[in-house]
Amino acid sequence: MATETPTAAAAPAHKPPVIGLALGSGSARGWAHLGVIEGLEEIGVQPQVVAGTSIGALVGAVYVSGQLAEFSEWVQKLSSRDVFNLLDFTLSGGMVKGQKLFGFFEEVHKNPLIESLDRRYCSVATDMKSGREIWITKGPILPAARASCAIPGIFSPVKFEDRWMLDGGLVNPVPVSAARALGADIVIAVNLNAQLVGAHVSRAAQVESDIAEPVPKVERSFWQRAGEYFTSSTSDSPSFFDVVASSVNIMQDRITRSRMAGDPPEVTLVPMLEDFALMDFHRAREAIREGRRLVEANADAIRAWAGISSPAVRPPANTGAAPDGVAPAAAQSK
Repeated sequence: MATETPTAAAAPAHKPPVIGLALGSGSARGWAHLGVIEGLEEIGVQPQVVAGTSIGALVGAVYVSGQLAEFSEWVQKLSSRDVFNLLDFTLSGGMVKGQKLFGFFEEVHKNPLIESLDRRYCSVATDMKSGREIWITKGPILPAARASCAIPGIFSPVKFEDRWMLDGGLVNPVPVSAARALGADIVIAVNLNAQLVGAHVSRAAQVESDIAEPVPKVERSFWQRAGEYFTSSTSDSPSFFDVVASSVNIMQDRITRSRMAGDPPEVTLVPMLEDFALMDFHRAREAIREGRRLVEANADAIRAWAGISSPAVRPPANTGAAPDGVAPAAAQSK
C-alpha cells in the first residue's frame, strides 16, 4: 500500500510577530506620535500592543479606542489661543490643573474600558507616595491616560484609585518594557527626549501677549502679571518655567538613555523637533508631518522587523550606521 507524502499545506503556518508601540513622553512633541501611527498604518504595520507615557499615553489611548483620525484633525486646528483657553491655571500642585483639558476630551471622545479593546494598552504613571512605576491596563481609558500626564511643576498630580499620580516620564519615559510585558515580540519606540535638553517649557505659556490687546498695567489680571513673572527670562536670571523645563528635560533624557540601554527596542524613531517648546501644542501639523516623514524614511527596515517585507530586505543591525531618524540601540547608552 502506497503512503502519501506530506504536502506543504500540512506544515504549520508562519505566525507573524506581535508588534508593539512604545510612545514616549515629551509634551507637545508628542503630536509626532500621531504622524508615526498614521505612517505605520499606511505601510501595513498595525501594532497590536501600545504602551504610552505622558503625551504618549494620551495619543495611544486615542489610537486603540479607534479615534485617531478625528483627534488628529482636531489638534491640527488648535491655535495658540485655543491652547491657552484650555489651560486652567492654579497654584495647587502645579501651574495647570488639566481638568479643563481632559474634561473636554471626555466630552468629545469615547471612553471605553481598556480590557474591552481589540488592542492591548498600558498607561505608565508614577505613584507620588512610593515612587513606584504603575502600569494601568484596566478601567476607563481616558482617566488612565490622564494619570500619566502630570509633569512636575507644570500639571497638577492626578488622583487615580485613591493614589496621587505623577507623570510616567519620571520612571519610564519610553515604555519599551511595558510593551514587551504585554506580549510584543517587536517593539517600535518613539523617543521624544533625545533633543529635549535645553528646550523651554512653552511659548504657549507666553501666549497671552500674542492673543490679547495690550491693557493698562493697573487693569492686568493676576494671571497676566504672574505669567510675566514666571516666563520672563534673561541671560542673568532664568525664569521659573525655564528652570522647571530644563530640570524635567535633563532627568527624562538621562532616564531614557538608561532604560533603553538595558532593554533596547528593535526600532527607535527620534523626531527632529529641536525648536519645539514643551507646551507648543498649537504646532501639531509640524510634529505630525515629522512623524510621517520618519516612518516613510525607514519603511523598509520597519517592514522587515514586522515580517511583511520582501526577502531582500533585512532588519538593520543594532550597531553601526542607522537609517534616517532611527537611533541604533548602542547609541542610547552614550
